[in-house]
Amino acid sequence: MTTAYADVVSSNATLRAFLHGLPGVDRVGADERAAMLATRSIKTTAKAQAIDMAVSMVDLTTLEGADTPGKVRAMCAKAARPDPADASVPHVAAVCVYPDLIEVAVTALAGTPVKVAAVATAFPSGRSSLEVKVADTALAVAAGADEIDMVIDRGAFLAGDYRKVYDEIIAIKAACGAAHLKVILETGELATYDNVRRASRLAMLAGADFIKTSTGKVSPAATTPVTLVMLEAVRDHHAATGRRVGVKAAGGIRTTKDAIRYLVLVNETAGEEWLTPDLFRLGASSLLNDLLMQRGKLTTGRYAGPDYYTLD
Repeated sequence: MTTAYADVVSSNATLRAFLHGLPGVDRVGADERAAMLATRSIKTTAKAQAIDMAVSMVDLTTLEGADTPGKVRAMCAKAARPDPADASVPHVAAVCVYPDLIEVAVTALAGTPVKVAAVATAFPSGRSSLEVKVADTALAVAAGADEIDMVIDRGAFLAGDYRKVYDEIIAIKAACGAAHLKVILETGELATYDNVRRASRLAMLAGADFIKTSTGKVSPAATTPVTLVMLEAVRDHHAATGRRVGVKAAGGIRTTKDAIRYLVLVNETAGEEWLTPDLFRLGASSLLNDLLMQRGKLTTGRYAGPDYYTLD
């Protein structure tokens, strides 16, 4: 939180006044702009560059109750070397796992630049006490997590208790220490684009390093219009404070065409500066295989067989 916003966050009333004083989102306009940008065509060399960029922005994710150490180790190997037969394929940005599997991922990725991200704070519901959320975060960081993906209390937000949400993010950010904090808004439960804009600005005021669309456990998850609203929010926050905050689109992004649509959205909304894994991520489990398949098609002129890449 910058000094310029000290008065804004001094009470729930001042936070409400600030958040509800933000310009309203033109829903029809946001939908139409996102749809228009989705029609942009990228070919040949530019497409190859976009695919490699998308690979480098992937948070390769497994968040299932049936996750095993073996599954996580295999995913980590793929994250560091997505195509064992082609060393020119970039590594992904991070792997994202449940807290009890952090040490497995850290060990598997030792000596690589791939980050370990962990969901925390009673993911995916966020329904727990602040003490439990802080302890969950601290344990994840102690286990070696480079990044923490937290979920906001959507009930508190929708009830208008913005100060509670703000205070929780502040506390989790403090528990992160040197680890980066991604704040999950769970936009599918926020109902309106105005709420998405308000939640985005609130998370950034509290110190989020990234704002993230969704847990992937609620439908709809990431959509291009919602991501557009979030990108506008980080752009406006940067203009007001000078601080760049990243955006992570997560859930339902499965194809190369989808990924490139998001890259176009980033470039046209926040700007070229955000086209880096430090400021934009794609949370996905199945996307990487399609990116690799399309990359292979550009390189060799043919698609690999369906069993060429590992299933995640």
